[in-house]
Amino acid sequence: MVITNVSEYEILAKEKLPKMVYDYYASGAGDQWTLKENRDAFSRILFRPRLLIDVSRIDMTTNVLGYKISMPIMLAPSAMHKMAHHEGEYATARAASEAGTIMVLSSMATTSVEEVASTGPGIRFFQLYVLRDRNIVAQLVRRAERSGFKAIVLTADTPILGHREADVKNRFVLPPNLTLQNFEGLVLGKMEKTDVSGLASYFASQIDRTLSWKDVKWLQSITSLPILIKGVLAAEDARLAVQSGAAGIIVSNHGARQLDYVPATITVLEEVVKAVQGRIPVFMDGGVRRGADVFKALALGASGVFIGRPVVFSLAVDGEAGVRKMLQMLRDEFEMTMALSGCTSLKEITRNHVITPSDTSRTISRL
Repeated sequence: MVITNVSEYEILAKEKLPKMVYDYYASGAGDQWTLKENRDAFSRILFRPRLLIDVSRIDMTTNVLGYKISMPIMLAPSAMHKMAHHEGEYATARAASEAGTIMVLSSMATTSVEEVASTGPGIRFFQLYVLRDRNIVAQLVRRAERSGFKAIVLTADTPILGHREADVKNRFVLPPNLTLQNFEGLVLGKMEKTDVSGLASYFASQIDRTLSWKDVKWLQSITSLPILIKGVLAAEDARLAVQSGAAGIIVSNHGARQLDYVPATITVLEEVVKAVQGRIPVFMDGGVRRGADVFKALALGASGVFIGRPVVFSLAVDGEAGVRKMLQMLRDEFEMTMALSGCTSLKEITRNHVITPSDTSRTISRL
């Protein structure tokens, strides 16, 4: 099969992966309404292209927290890459570095921060869950810092795991040949097979449900790394993130894996951007499958996007080469969208380049 778009990797991955593994990566919470809406919401945003502009040279480079990257497309944290491919996060890290972009390593990775660092140079962030044992959290942060990671991405929307019915039906558990390498050697117990989801049970036993805004200050006291807050969906929380001293925000609904019937991230992006008022950068994840989606996100105020499921599905299909090709496809589509919209640099992508459902409603109301 000739792969012509990123979504086709999921079709091939479904054929290749064990059902438990595919379902873990692919499924969302509850009725999976938000999972579908993350994609559908992009389809309701249309373009307003401009004509007769010299687009012979297009610059897609950008700067994230002081680090120059080749394009505003980065790799979101996603767990347990070795379930998809035996090289796991090693392969993902190499592909991200080759593409000149940022990889965020999950706390729940099957490759440790030290092992990922050993793959060679690259700009990497570390995603953090705050556990009940704060000493272990501090150890993880220090290890990431020593390993050359450039920022901490605090996942703030997960005091408990959302209800993921596929994992319950499959009694999901990490395959016996794999371990959560960042936790190896720490007194955290093991993910045991249960009558429900082994991951949900394990997570419930470890995560700190007292996590609050004051803990952002605590994190800042134990590291010099900038902290991004991931999981923001409302203007009120965006303003609190700024007040807490966060270096950036990631608008995210956790890939629709937490609370079902929350809005698609692209739908609330503008609300968050307006609340921040340019004081810190705003990024987003959720539903990005085309370079056109990247353009739409930037037009609505995002400084960049993170992609999740396409990474593990392309990894499952063709390892490092699959991730490299997937990123190149998104890059090529994004460049084409810029050219056909009359934009030669990211700063030229503006709100005037897109039409949203709210624009249509305002136009009708004026008639």
